[in-house]
Amino acid sequence: MPNESTPEPTKEEIDTAGKAQPMVAHLIELRDRLLRTIVIVLLLFVAMFPFANEIYGFVSEPLRAYLPENSTMIATQVASPFLTPFKLTMVLSIFAAMPFILYQTWAFIAPGLYKKERFIVLPLFGSSVLLFYAGMAFAYFVVFPLIFGFFTSVGPENVTVMTDISSYLDFVLKLFFAFGIAFEIPIATFILIWTGMITPSNLAGKRPYVLVGCFVLGMLLTPPDVISQSLLAVPMWLLFEIGILFGRLVHRSPAKESASDEPSS
Repeated sequence: MPNESTPEPTKEEIDTAGKAQPMVAHLIELRDRLLRTIVIVLLLFVAMFPFANEIYGFVSEPLRAYLPENSTMIATQVASPFLTPFKLTMVLSIFAAMPFILYQTWAFIAPGLYKKERFIVLPLFGSSVLLFYAGMAFAYFVVFPLIFGFFTSVGPENVTVMTDISSYLDFVLKLFFAFGIAFEIPIATFILIWTGMITPSNLAGKRPYVLVGCFVLGMLLTPPDVISQSLLAVPMWLLFEIGILFGRLVHRSPAKESASDEPSS
């Protein structure tokens, strides 16, 4: 019987196989980096969980400092004494792993960036982590003492303040996240200017609208009192101005770009 030769692949089949192979490799790399991230978060959780009650005590200190002498925090649900510190430790593990998470993100996207883009993106990743932690620290050391001192001082005299531990945790996590995201405004402003989506002068011209928007966000993300709203809105506006300032350093006007593109004689 004659030997049947295997037909040679067509050009279309070769191109399709060449495109599919890098896609599979990228998916495998993404899976590996996600697994590493999950492992790091779990390791941090295991390391911190034995100290979950102490961690909750530290987080609740800004409120407990203003409670009346004979008043304490309470647990209104059966599982709250266990689940509330458990939840706090898990969230804290994710926050603590944020540098590693952003590093894995950077390592995944870096091969597809130009050298100039890498020079900008890597500092942006580092700055975003520091700003997020700065927002959480600002909330804990500045905002919490002010708003808890205000809340506990304006209540009726015949009402004893006894806050549920689960409700308190949900409240402070919301503020932590709100202030952490708000402190990312310089990064967002810088990226908008760096990518050319908007110019610093155009952003500066929208300053009145941004100021109003900051107070609207402060109203939506914080408790319904003027103090906490202002403590979020004012830093957001100042961070917006910082973003414009740094954006001017990388912005190139069309006149400068055309002059740089002209061949030197």
